[in-house]
Amino acid sequence: MSESGSSHRAGFIAIVGRPNVGKSTLLNQLVGQKISITSRKPQTTRQRITGILTRKDAQLAFVDTPGFQTQHRSALTRVMNRSVTQSLQEVDVVIWVIEALKFNELDAALQKLLPENVPVVLVINKVDRLDNKNLLLPFVKELSERRELSAIVPLSAQKGERLDELLKAVVPLLPERPPLFGEDEITTSSERFLATELIREKLFRMLGEELPYAAAVEIERFETHGELRRIYASIIVDKASQKAIVIGKGGEKLKLIATQARKDMERLFGGKVYLEVWVKIKSGWADSEATLRRMGIDV
Repeated sequence: MSESGSSHRAGFIAIVGRPNVGKSTLLNQLVGQKISITSRKPQTTRQRITGILTRKDAQLAFVDTPGFQTQHRSALTRVMNRSVTQSLQEVDVVIWVIEALKFNELDAALQKLLPENVPVVLVINKVDRLDNKNLLLPFVKELSERRELSAIVPLSAQKGERLDELLKAVVPLLPERPPLFGEDEITTSSERFLATELIREKLFRMLGEELPYAAAVEIERFETHGELRRIYASIIVDKASQKAIVIGKGGEKLKLIATQARKDMERLFGGKVYLEVWVKIKSGWADSEATLRRMGIDV
């Protein structure tokens, strides 16, 4: 029982939406740690990542899913879309994220996948970017008529605004049960996986549109020596020209990617990290199920 006398609630909440609507940013803000990578480039999340928020009255396990999409056809895309549909069937609540005033055919396609037997809380993100807030009310009305929703919460994930309103809407929808995880746990993802994600984030953030969608990171070795972690990683690209872009003039770009990723790892892991990163060419890796398995992606 919580201090207020009400029962403790706990459960899994899927965060779903089309690419680039701010799902990973929302997850990181809710958990209070960077456990899911963010980038302006769509499709940076490739696997389900669980972030855990523990409060006195509730424990919320947020599942950040890849952005559901139809543009890229590959084994990787099929895996990511399957991850979205599986998440929707395995959770207690769905947070459906859309961008303010920007409902498109991908949002409509994802809406059709939302299960009827799971409560859905609609998050309208990026409201801080609206010049005319008066347009929000008719947009909310239109969306409320599309399907039954448990709540609609306009917010700004990037600025961390109105997250308390979102939690007030979600917690009562969770089943009454004791905590599912330890009080100090913030994610179910392994350090090896988180290291992969942090390198990918720097890759996308620093190279922007220079680097095509087909780039990945593979951890070759992950060793722990007391408080020191030694990590050896490969950035995988399709072509030699892409390898040159990642390395940069005199190796400066690759060095910067590795340095910034290492600093994030040290903050997240709470210890020193030795990180070595190099670039490999593997043509058609996104269509190779064997390569995807080596990267830890379930196919």
